Amino acid sequence: MNKTASAERTHIAIVGKRNVGKSSLINCLTNQELSIVSETPGTTTDPVSKAVEMFPYGPVVMVDTAGIDDEGELGTKRISKTIKSISKADFAIAVFDAREQLDNSETELITYLQKIEVPFLAVVNKIEFGINPNLLTELEALEIKYFEISCKEHVGVNNFKKKLIHLLPDSNEPPLISDLVGQGDVVVMVVPIDLGAPKGRLIKPQVLSIREALDEDTICVVVKDKELRSALSLLKNLPDLVITDSQAIMRVAADVPENVKLTTFSILMARHKGNLPEFVKGLKRVEELNNGDKVLISEACTHHAQEDDIGTVKIPRWLRLHTKKNLQIDITHGYDFPDNLSEYKLIVHCGGCMLTRKAMQVRIKQARLLDIPIVNYGVLISYMHGAVPRVLLPFNEAMAEWEKVGLVV
Repeated sequence: MNKTASAERTHIAIVGKRNVGKSSLINCLTNQELSIVSETPGTTTDPVSKAVEMFPYGPVVMVDTAGIDDEGELGTKRISKTIKSISKADFAIAVFDAREQLDNSETELITYLQKIEVPFLAVVNKIEFGINPNLLTELEALEIKYFEISCKEHVGVNNFKKKLIHLLPDSNEPPLISDLVGQGDVVVMVVPIDLGAPKGRLIKPQVLSIREALDEDTICVVVKDKELRSALSLLKNLPDLVITDSQAIMRVAADVPENVKLTTFSILMARHKGNLPEFVKGLKRVEELNNGDKVLISEACTHHAQEDDIGTVKIPRWLRLHTKKNLQIDITHGYDFPDNLSEYKLIVHCGGCMLTRKAMQVRIKQARLLDIPIVNYGVLISYMHGAVPRVLLPFNEAMAEWEKVGLVV
């Protein structure tokens, strides 16, 4: 479990004002000295993520955040980063000082957590100094479930931890392929050599798909696109599923019989991390773009761009050729959308393999709130290359949305 990727772990954001004991709580929950503890307010200046094992739950990422009452211009920026960390979290723990009452920053924090529907628990820390009854009355009035603890004396922590583990979300990510194939089925994975991947490695969606196929006791055949036709001819029967890289979809589709299920790794990730019907819905906007419209290409991670990079070179080129429009295409990298998101007519998002499902859902929700259609790389590439709806056929919800969209191919 120590090797579980951060994007696959449950993210727990520890939030509250400065010096309420957020870092101490992390140390108590993990039984490790992971965070610096100091009586000086503001010791934690930026969100710090720590991948740990929280027995008996399993692998998690604890996110130690800056105080929500930080001061000055720099403090405002730190608070902004804290809010973004909360948005991406699967669960939050709000920490309060037992001696105080709720102030505006704390009531705003509670309102924000409820608004974005992040499940959370509250802890009233430092009870060794006594408890302000008004604080408990305020939390009860807001119907906030709270626990009275002392990190310093380790009082009440074990009881809180048991409740926390019980409430942490189970892995509810949709499967990649386990609902498409079963024991003894043959899955052919077409894996072109990706120049963007480190030498000797496959990209993450390919690795995850291979692992899930093996977990389902399928017969997994991995080939390059140039060897696909030969591999199919060697099989006694047709495969039950073929998965390929989006950029090779047309070459692969030409070799795979129509009665064989075919899709792409990126479309699998669109369902696993994001919202496949929502991305299919976004295809309609592609046909509605006009000259001068702004399109955002959003990559969640940073990587060294190759000469013919998919996000920075190929997709902009294909999009302009497909639409025959003079589009303004901006490309951003990182975990956050730009501040001027409302200016864009369409968002083209990467597969999100380095994001948690929660973080990807937050991005989709941000786009929906601004009424900006969003589509991911794989869905868009398959559409522009004429492979939609074939690559959507294995997914009933996606096909239902495709019929609503009503595009002609």
